Amino acid sequence: MDFRLTDDQRALRQGIRELLEGRFGREELRAALGRAERRGGATDGKHPEGGQVLDRGLWRELGAAGFFALRLAEAEGGVGQGLPEAVLAFEEAGRVLLPGPLIATHLAAGAVAGAATGEVVVTSVGAGLVEWLDEADVVRGNAAGAEPLVSVDPLTPLHRLPASTDRRPGGGELRAPWPPDTLLASLLTAAEQLGSAARTCETAVQHARTREQFGQPIGAFQAVQHLCAGMLVRVEVARAAVYAASVTADPVDIAAARLLADEAAVRGARDCLQVHGGMGFTWESDVHLHLKRAWIRTHRAGEATQGEEELADDLVAGTV
Repeated sequence: MDFRLTDDQRALRQGIRELLEGRFGREELRAALGRAERRGGATDGKHPEGGQVLDRGLWRELGAAGFFALRLAEAEGGVGQGLPEAVLAFEEAGRVLLPGPLIATHLAAGAVAGAATGEVVVTSVGAGLVEWLDEADVVRGNAAGAEPLVSVDPLTPLHRLPASTDRRPGGGELRAPWPPDTLLASLLTAAEQLGSAARTCETAVQHARTREQFGQPIGAFQAVQHLCAGMLVRVEVARAAVYAASVTADPVDIAAARLLADEAAVRGARDCLQVHGGMGFTWESDVHLHLKRAWIRTHRAGEATQGEEELADDLVAGTV
């Protein structure tokens, strides 16, 4: 297989990057954080005055750009692209820490009226948690009894379900295959993690080039070089796995891609913090935001334990 991007795919990625950087750059990210702060510690995703943290205008712009309808057939009003193109789009969303239930709305395009155009915000129940429950217009799955949590990521309000019924049984029991939407959600989460990992790697390298200690850039020190090199290796290994899984759509490939992308995002953000030193933990820095979002994503459906079980089943079956 040839996993190199086509000219059309590169143009799509560049177009989405320009859209997101122009519409949700650092200034807009910080404005969203300000709205989250002003909700006074509430965990329902809303201001005490009744305002919303989620930018509905941006959501509609994403819909108009075809972000949510990317895989929807042209006959149904969509863009008519495939899973590899969707992975590229969500990778770019991960780079800029774009907030909101992006994956749930994308997967609802064609099934929920208004989801494809961004007029309707859709969230879904998964892995015992629900993101953006109070700001969603439509909830897919049973969220009855969900209770708000204080989220480590200020731009991902969470609710916990009283009992999770969407996990596959473990402990040696027979486990049914994951539903198609769950597999796609796991792969698109991996794409977001990949984008975040790439951004933190770039941020660390840039900081290592410009920050000086003892009369020279800190990137001249071998310990810092090793951190940055390790980040890059994890990013590129995860990228190969995520792109391959988007072509094969095989559950085992998706499980492997998710494991690698989760590791690249979490360890990459931690190493980026290490390169930045104490300033990486300050509110003014964006590095800690990538780490917090990466932590949240690791708890979505298809998380590490489930992916490891998928790979273990495949090994036992003798297919790898």
